[in-house]
Amino acid sequence: MNHILSPRREFWLLITLAGIQFTHILDFMIMMPLGPQFTQIFRISDVQFGWLVSAYTLSGGVAGLLASIFIERFDRKKLLIALYALFAVSTLACGLAWSYEALLVARVAAGVFGGVLAALSQTIVGDVIPFERRGRAVAIVMTSFSISTVAGVPLGLFLAAHWGWQTPFFGIAIVCILFTVFAHFSMPPLTAHLHLQSPSSALRRISETLADANHQRAFVFSALMMFTGFTVIPYITIYMQTNVGLHAAQIPYIYLCGGIATLMTARLFGRLTDSKGKFQTFQVLAALVILPLFAVTLLQPGPLWVALLASTLLFVCMSGRIIPGMAMLSSAANPALRGTFMTLNSSVQSAAMGLAALTGGAIISRDGSGLVQHYWVAALAGGCASLLSIVVARKLKMRQ
Repeated sequence: MNHILSPRREFWLLITLAGIQFTHILDFMIMMPLGPQFTQIFRISDVQFGWLVSAYTLSGGVAGLLASIFIERFDRKKLLIALYALFAVSTLACGLAWSYEALLVARVAAGVFGGVLAALSQTIVGDVIPFERRGRAVAIVMTSFSISTVAGVPLGLFLAAHWGWQTPFFGIAIVCILFTVFAHFSMPPLTAHLHLQSPSSALRRISETLADANHQRAFVFSALMMFTGFTVIPYITIYMQTNVGLHAAQIPYIYLCGGIATLMTARLFGRLTDSKGKFQTFQVLAALVILPLFAVTLLQPGPLWVALLASTLLFVCMSGRIIPGMAMLSSAANPALRGTFMTLNSSVQSAAMGLAALTGGAIISRDGSGLVQHYWVAALAGGCASLLSIVVARKLKMRQ
């Protein structure tokens, strides 16, 4: 089920999706380096901070389940723009939060709309881009992760340091408004999926999606892929400042270097995905990511370049394996049920990230001097999930 677009329209469609992904990824990522500020300002524990991170992903998971009931019934363009506008309002509410509880509620709302946006963007790529070029397309959309870490997170931290933690959320909301207007003009109507639907109910489509054995394996694969990193990633800033001894002013360099490196390697991984094979590329990167997982969590006080080398390798491997992984997922879906599948998959991914963040928060602890303990155990949990994802990926059947 492919909408036929000219190369120019296809390019601008992918740029639009990358821009939308950029804002909702940045909205999620900016929480993690602000962890030390939140724990001090709101006087909360690491576990409570873990809930701030998990609230976004867990609510996105629930929203994905609900969205699967209606996502196939609408023009994907109109649905995307409506959800994106509501996401902008929710992000604005985060900046206006006056307490930990209010911020938690706002993060839930942002997660509801952000999670469905992610699924819808992935569905559109699967609908529009032919199988043989899907790896490159996913790589273009995935550059949003790199750009958010190169420019978005450091800029957000700069704004937070000079004008308060609320400022990054106000900035993201403004950018969302601009991209909403851009999406209105750059995206064509996306309605071809409406002509392929059977008269069955939404619940019937969900049931058919869940009953498919290949879909079941894909959901397990997707959950393991997301779980791998999020036992560790939300607590990097806290660990770097408390245990490694980095100053708050040095933290943006972690995201700047990691973002530049992923930006430079994303297109390479996209080409490898299409030329060498989706599973073959994923297998290598999923195995390699275990090394920087342990390197980051076992870091001791030392030169800044050592910390940057470990964290940059983690960013490169972590984001790199997502490119072939998402190409595999979109290809594993039954084309007639792709929207429902990708929406349910977004729920699975969100739930896995939320569970991983809570798992990491439960594993780590503080000693009498405030140093983080047992962080490497969180890496061990993520590494085991990565190895299991390779086993499951081997059993996936690729469709068009």
